[in-house]
This record gives sequence, C-alpha cells and structure tokens, in this order.
Amino acid sequence: MLSAALHTLRTRRVTFAGSFVALSLGVALLAVMGLVLASSQDAPERRPERFAAAPVVVRGQDTLRVPTPRGERTRPLAQPRAVPAATVAALRRLGTVVDDRSFPVRAGGGPGDLVGHPWSTAAFAPYGLTAGRAPRAADEVVVTGGWAVPGERVRTDRGTVRVVGTVPDLGFEHAVFWTDARAAQLCPLSAQSVVDADASAVRDAVRGSGARVLTGNDRRYADPDPGRDDEAVTALNALFGTAGGVTAFVSVFVVASTFAFAVAQRRREFGLLRTAGATPGQLRRMVLAESLLVGVLASAAGCALGGYAAPWLAQAVVDGGLAPGWFTIGDHTWPYHAAFWTGLLVALGGAAAASWRAGRTGPAQALREASVDTGAMTWGRLLGGAGLLLTAVVTLCVTLAADPGDLLHRKTYVSRPMLLITATALLAPVLLRPPARLLARVLGRLPGAAGMLVGENAAAGVRRTAAVASPVLVMVALTGSLLGAPATLDRAKAEEVRERTTAAFVVTAPGGTGFGARTLERLRGIPGTEVSPTASSEVFVLEDGPALIRSEARAADPGALAATARLPLVAGKTTDLDDASIVVNEEWERHSVGQSVRVWLGNGAARTLRIAAVMATGTGGNGVYVTPANAPHAPVDRVDVALTDGADAGAVNAALRKAVQPDGGRVLTRDEWLAALRPKSDRTTRLGFLLVLGIALLYTAISLVNTMVMATSDRVRELAVLRLAGATRRQVLRLVAAESLAVVAIGAVLGLAVAVLNLAGMRCALALLSVSGPVELPWAAVGAAVVACAVLAVAASAVSAWSALRGGAVALAGLRE
Repeated sequence: MLSAALHTLRTRRVTFAGSFVALSLGVALLAVMGLVLASSQDAPERRPERFAAAPVVVRGQDTLRVPTPRGERTRPLAQPRAVPAATVAALRRLGTVVDDRSFPVRAGGGPGDLVGHPWSTAAFAPYGLTAGRAPRAADEVVVTGGWAVPGERVRTDRGTVRVVGTVPDLGFEHAVFWTDARAAQLCPLSAQSVVDADASAVRDAVRGSGARVLTGNDRRYADPDPGRDDEAVTALNALFGTAGGVTAFVSVFVVASTFAFAVAQRRREFGLLRTAGATPGQLRRMVLAESLLVGVLASAAGCALGGYAAPWLAQAVVDGGLAPGWFTIGDHTWPYHAAFWTGLLVALGGAAAASWRAGRTGPAQALREASVDTGAMTWGRLLGGAGLLLTAVVTLCVTLAADPGDLLHRKTYVSRPMLLITATALLAPVLLRPPARLLARVLGRLPGAAGMLVGENAAAGVRRTAAVASPVLVMVALTGSLLGAPATLDRAKAEEVRERTTAAFVVTAPGGTGFGARTLERLRGIPGTEVSPTASSEVFVLEDGPALIRSEARAADPGALAATARLPLVAGKTTDLDDASIVVNEEWERHSVGQSVRVWLGNGAARTLRIAAVMATGTGGNGVYVTPANAPHAPVDRVDVALTDGADAGAVNAALRKAVQPDGGRVLTRDEWLAALRPKSDRTTRLGFLLVLGIALLYTAISLVNTMVMATSDRVRELAVLRLAGATRRQVLRLVAAESLAVVAIGAVLGLAVAVLNLAGMRCALALLSVSGPVELPWAAVGAAVVACAVLAVAASAVSAWSALRGGAVALAGLRE
C-alpha cells in the first residue's frame, strides 16, 4: 500500500498539492493562534510607578468584601472611601503623612491624558526638576515632559496657570503638579496617603479601619489602574480565544472538505482498481496511507510556518494597540502538538469518510458513478447535516424561551454561525440542486450552447459544485454574521437610548470629573428649563447564593428624572423612587415592585432597599437608578435639560454654555447627544475584527483558489472533448469562467441565507427584550466578499484551464486515463 500511495502522489500531483496547501495553511493557523493564546495567559509582574520611592502607602477601603456560604466575594468599589480622620490623626503621630490627590486636567497644547497631583507627591516617583523650581503660588505648576517650558502661561480647565518648572517624563503618566493647598481645593477627597513610618506600626494604627497598608511591590496597587495588565490579559485571551475558535473552525472545515473532495475526484480510478480485483479494504488502506503521508508532511510544514508567523502577528497586534508593549511569543510546545495532531486527524478523517463509500461500491457501480454525480448525498451526510440543523433550531428556540439575552453575547453570535455553516455544507448536495436546476433552466433559454452547458455542468457536477461553493459559503456567512451581529446590536442600543431620552439638551462634565455645586446652581437657575443632574455609581447584589453581581447605577432626583427621561418601565413609577428604594431591571433575581433587596452601594455601604419600579432588560445596559443619598461622593457628571412650554431653545443653549464654561462642560442637543452616544467601532475594535475575521477569510480565499485549481485540473478530459467538438480555446475559457461565477453565486446565496438566519435569531431576541431596531446586514462587506470570491474563482479556473489547454496534444491528454 505504501508503494501504491507513493506512486499515486507522483501521478496526481495537482490534487495532492491542493490538499497539502490546505492542510499546511490550516495547521499554521492553528499553531499561530495556539502560540498567541498560550503567550497571553500571564502578564509580567508590574513594579510600583508613582510610589516606587514611598516608604508606606495607606489606601482607604477600595474593595467590597461580602461573605457568602462559599467564601468571601470581592469587587472593586466605584467610590473608594477616604482613610478615616481618626486613623489619619494616629498616623500623623507616627511620622510625616502626605495626602495624595489625583484628578484629570485638560490644557491647551498639552497631552490628552494629563493628571494633576500635589507637588509633595512628586518625590515618591521620584521626579526631579530638570528646569525651573517648585510651585509656590496657587497659579504655579510643574509639568512632565517638554510640552510646556518654564515661564509659559497655559490655559487649563482648572484656570490659567504659569509653568515654573519641568520634570522628566517617566513613561507612565503625563502629570501637572500644583501646590498642596491648591491641589486640595481642586480635589478635596484623598483616598490614600504616604506615611514615613515603620510599616508594622502603621498596620497597628490602621487595624479595624478598613484601610490597606501597602509596602514593597504591593505599592503598585496605589498606582492609577493597577489592574490594567490583568485586564489586558483578559482582553487578549478573549480576542485570541475568539480568533482561535473562528480560525480553527474554518481551517478544520476547509481541510476536511478539501481532502474529501480530493478522494471524491478519484471515483473513476477506484472503479478501475475494483475492476482489476482490488478489495474495498485495500482501497481504504491505500487512501489512508496517502493521507497519512500528505498529513504528516503538511502538518510539519504548517507547524514550521506557524512558528515563523506567530512573532510577526504578536508584533502586529502590539503595534496596532490590541496588546500591551510587553506582549511577546513565549516558549510553548503544546500549540505545536495540538496543531500537528489536529491537522493529521482531520486529514485522515476527511479522507476516510470519503473513501469508505468508494470502497463499498462494486466495480460496475464505481465506473458508472465516475461519469455523473448521482447519489452524492449519503445517509451519514444527510443525518449529520439534518442533526446539526435541528440542533441549531432547537437551541435557538430554547435560548429565546429561557434567556434571549444570551444571543446578544459575543461568544454566542460568533459560535452560532459555525453550526449553521457546517449543517449547510453537509446538506449542500440537497440544497444546491434546486438553485442549480433553476440556473440550468434560465441559462438554457439563452442563445447558444454556452448557457445550457454552464447550468447543466453545475447541476450534474454536484460534488464539484459543493466543493467550490463551500469556501464561498464560509466567507459570505462569516462576513454577514460576524459583522452584522454587532452592527444590529449597536443599532438596537442606539434606538434604546433614543426612546429613553426626552431632554432637549444634555450637559456633560469633562472626563473623570463632575460639576461643582455652583455650576449646578447656575444650571438650575436658567429660566424655561427642567434640570435633572445625575451621577454615575454602582450597586452590588448577591444572587444565586455566592454570585456578587455588579450593576451600573445612576443617582437622580425622581421628579426631575421623570421630566427628562422615559424609562422602559414594565412595573411601578419613576416618581415612586426615594431614599429607601431602588429602580431595578428584569435581569435581577428579585424584580417585583414592593420586594426588598439587600444591596451594597458604590462606597461599600450595605442597604436594604424597596423595589420602586422595574425596567425591561433591554440590551443589558439599563442598569439601576437610586437617589443621590444612595450614591455618596459620586460626582454629578451629566445634566439632562428639558424645556418648559414657551422656552426659547437658542437662549437656553447659550445660557447653558455660559453656566458650564468655568468647569469645561460640554452642551449637546438631543440629536448631538444621541449621535455621540451611538456605538462606533474605534480603531482597536476594527483591528480586532480584522484579526478575527480577516485571517479566516484570507485562508478561505486561498482555499477557494486551491479548490478551483483542483476542480479544473480534473476536467482535462472534458475540456479536450469540447475542443474536439469545435469550441475555440477562448470559448472554453469563457465557459469555465461562467461556470465559476455560477457556482460562486450559488455559494453566496447559501452563505447569505445562513447570515440572515443568524441575524433573524438575534432580532427575535431583541424583540423579546422589548428593544426595537432593524436587522443590520453589512451589504457592502458581503458584496465585497462575493466580488472577491468571484474574481479569485474566475482567475483560478481560467488560469488552470488555460494551462490544461496548452499544446496541440490537448485532446490526447484529455482522453488518456
């Protein structure tokens, strides 16, 4: 069998070259994603930055700790508590205490991420003056980097200041340092302090206060966003996990179908072998031996290619902002093993499944099947496809009935298309016949024989048509589903916000800050308006026993909220909200009006509140509403403004801008607010989709070219007969190109049907969640995918046919077995 397999590999070079290319590229994709995913598991240990030279840092309670039957559950707090005054007094008796304050700053000509600090904290980084001196007056500052120089006056949202000194940029922040007194005015709340004292004495002083004592490497927890590396790891795992799942599906799908098609092409050969006395077992062993040889070589080549490409991909995602600068490919071996053995098993499985049926046929049947694709749908393929299709339908119905919100999650709308794609591909011989026959009838009415031949070839060569249409199906279905799902969800979220917002204007505070009491008084004093200030906070609740669930919360006055917003209530009234109650949504375990629920507020305080009203679940962003009393220290970051009868919108707009000018607030009309709030795909999101979808589609495009070359090279005899019948070489090439376009059209229709079914399921889920909005099918992207498939298919088939038609002996080559 081994010698026969080697001889077959030499004589059918094109077929096995196509299988080799498909498998090696598939294994390379698996190896790359495995290496990237393995390397994204752990972040390097981060060192302290702002407090690298601080002796001891005492941080107020910033973590909620709730005991449960299964252990303590923790969550970071939105409003960390300050160190209690009594504790601060005890610390001052131990040594020098420096209060740290951090607040965002906007300055003309400065970086967009400026942050303000007291000058006394600069020594803990440590920062050293490179020019000028320390600030002494309220309007004097020291800045990092070279964006401003001593003597320069700079206009900021905290007032106009004069730069009196500069310090080097240490790489982790762009800072502005005020005097300690001025910083205390700009940021009254101090959540942490540096203490110059013995660490054990400090621990004794803070015991029982809820504050944390940070020393050594733990001082990094006092830095801004100390968990950004862990968040980066989580984001990387999610991104590469999704990309790995999609590429694994595409590569396995393409490799299996390519190997199956390569075996199906050899039915005439199998028939001749059966006539010569070969047994079914010998045929199967020969095919498996061939697949084993190709599988081993291609899998090894794929692993080598993956090892070369993985560092390039890692650098690309770092340069694109998808990964932090420390991300590199580590020294891992399991991705190579997983990719190699997966590729080999898929190759053997794809070949074995196709060769089993060839081995079971008798000699006469095999020779007869070599002419026309009859009985292309086997019972195993029919049952497998029907089972997957039924599974997709049943799981969709169950999810719609039990938890429609699950269909809005990325993991769900990324994985569901794969189930339908596989089912459609397995059922392709059945699904292709109606459109192929319809195409044959339509084209058969065209003048000349070309139209009839195109339609009849597509209808008669079901296996070839299905093999070529499968990559098109994958490309169109993935493009429509993976781009259409988030677009549909974004459109639904936008419609949800539009229905809830009744205010004529929305005033927002600068990022990370809030409006002061004087600004709010000026806003409330504008005639002809109803003003609703709200603050962003959070609420925690224990559900299902040990689960500590976080919900975004907005603190608002009930009467003003009712005048400026239309909450999607399913029970209760907005005006029933008070300091002893809460407005929740249907996602909560307890969501009946009048029920009591125990919650923890954004500062960690425990409260038992009555449910005043219940909102629909929506797209999952409705959150909860509380009064300002239940969101202590949460700054007002948004003010909705409604107009009373007869108010002049232009005059109100001008008055609003004047009122918020000292705080640097932004005034937007309702339409401007909705346009700004509508989800948009930023550069990082686009790059993420390019990674997830682009790699898979690139591989699919290559497999389409590969399959077209394999399919066309197997038609040398047929093309020679056309030449003997009088067709010119140009006519044959036009016929081949037209057949390619026809098959691409059939595959595009099937892929579009899969995408529409997936998006229809999401639309049903949105309707059950009381959210309106149409299905957003990315027609431009789908059209581009179809055009790309058409160009690639026509080019590959035409080049392959032209190569086969070269020379005067084309007829002899086509008629020779």
